[in-house]
Amino acid sequence: MIRSEIIKNLVPVLSGQLVVCNIGLPSQEMHLFGDQPSNFYMLGTMGLSSSIGLGLALAQDKTVVAIDGDGSVLTNLGTLPTIANNVRDNFILLIIDNGSYGSTGDQPTYAGKKTSLAAVASACGCENVIECQADEAVSVVEKAIASKKMTIIICKCISGNIPVPVITLDPVVIRHRFMQAVEA
Repeated sequence: MIRSEIIKNLVPVLSGQLVVCNIGLPSQEMHLFGDQPSNFYMLGTMGLSSSIGLGLALAQDKTVVAIDGDGSVLTNLGTLPTIANNVRDNFILLIIDNGSYGSTGDQPTYAGKKTSLAAVASACGCENVIECQADEAVSVVEKAIASKKMTIIICKCISGNIPVPVITLDPVVIRHRFMQAVEA
């Protein structure tokens, strides 16, 4: 299973949740399969969906699901100790680990080699770290949302992309409708 299939399968689970989605193809896939005002699509700033998601969780009480990729997390490893030291039980970080920089041509990441992001998150002090396979993503995310406990999920899948249209929403519109969903 590739990342787009995971995202498509998660759309019903994430309906109505505050979702901060990783730059590039993951945001485009989320927009294609399940656009909703409570989705914040990253159109820039690689590596920051986990940081923005944590900040949003710290600022209010609704559940926040940040969807990130292994390549993005590797570009901002400082986010994992920050998450570990700012526990917020309304925060879920889903790292879709396909072992590649999927949005830029599927170049391999170190997470596809020797580096275990689950081990890195645990070493940083994250207490509830779950590694799963792609076919387990829906049940693992459902359980994480229901647990009301901060959870870091590393979902392993294979590399690959589907053709997706670009997001035509203006960034100002994305921000505005997302802010309205946060305030609702």
